[in-house]
Amino acid sequence: MSVLSRFDLTGRTAVVTGATRGLGRAFARALAEVGADLVLVGRDESAAAEVADEIRGLGRRALVSLADVTERAHVERVLDEAVREFGNVDVLVNNAGACIHRPALEVTDDEWRHVLDVNLDGLWFACQTFGRHMVERGSGTIVNVGSISAQIVNRPQWQPAYNASKAAVHQLTKSLAAEWAPHGVRVNAIAPGYMETDMAPVHEPRFRRHWIEDAPLQRAGQPDELGPAIVYLASDASSFMTGSVLVIDGGYTVY
Repeated sequence: MSVLSRFDLTGRTAVVTGATRGLGRAFARALAEVGADLVLVGRDESAAAEVADEIRGLGRRALVSLADVTERAHVERVLDEAVREFGNVDVLVNNAGACIHRPALEVTDDEWRHVLDVNLDGLWFACQTFGRHMVERGSGTIVNVGSISAQIVNRPQWQPAYNASKAAVHQLTKSLAAEWAPHGVRVNAIAPGYMETDMAPVHEPRFRRHWIEDAPLQRAGQPDELGPAIVYLASDASSFMTGSVLVIDGGYTVY
């Protein structure tokens, strides 16, 4: 195989959770650009329809599956719909996430539970549900979206639940990679740094001082800059890679 052909996902089906906006939308587009058909998972019907139109405009098939990843039954329904439409699932990108900025002593039980429900339990439900499908088929790739927040403590805002959840995602990635490697299923993660999305106020002076000026590249990342890494981990280009966490943060964590 040529180098570029290893990135080709033509004929494969990818499921992306949290695909209706921001990073998830960029991931879905990147996968479609290299040939994958997409199952778009989210809760915003109109936004999902927009992403689906974008994917179809690239010549790929797109299925919208409205679901709440914190409900196992919803996740299982997504798999059923994907298999019914495409025959199987080759790639899972666990992107759905939530974050609450609150000092530790002010975090309520409901806030803590919400972040862990989405970031960890929802990701676990998807990994287990789709992982079982992949193990039975003897092939598949899972890409979990972690964060540099698994390695650092963000400032000036505090977000203990988010940090804890992403650290768990990184370790779960390694655990599943070890267990499922003999079955032909690879599991990796990306750890993005500060990205410019509608959820991240990267240009506010109080945040820019720590988020941007402390990074060697002196800027926030753009969602489409993560797309090639998702393609790499989802494709045969990374065939000898599993259990890894790929840090993409403009150099932020080198200090």
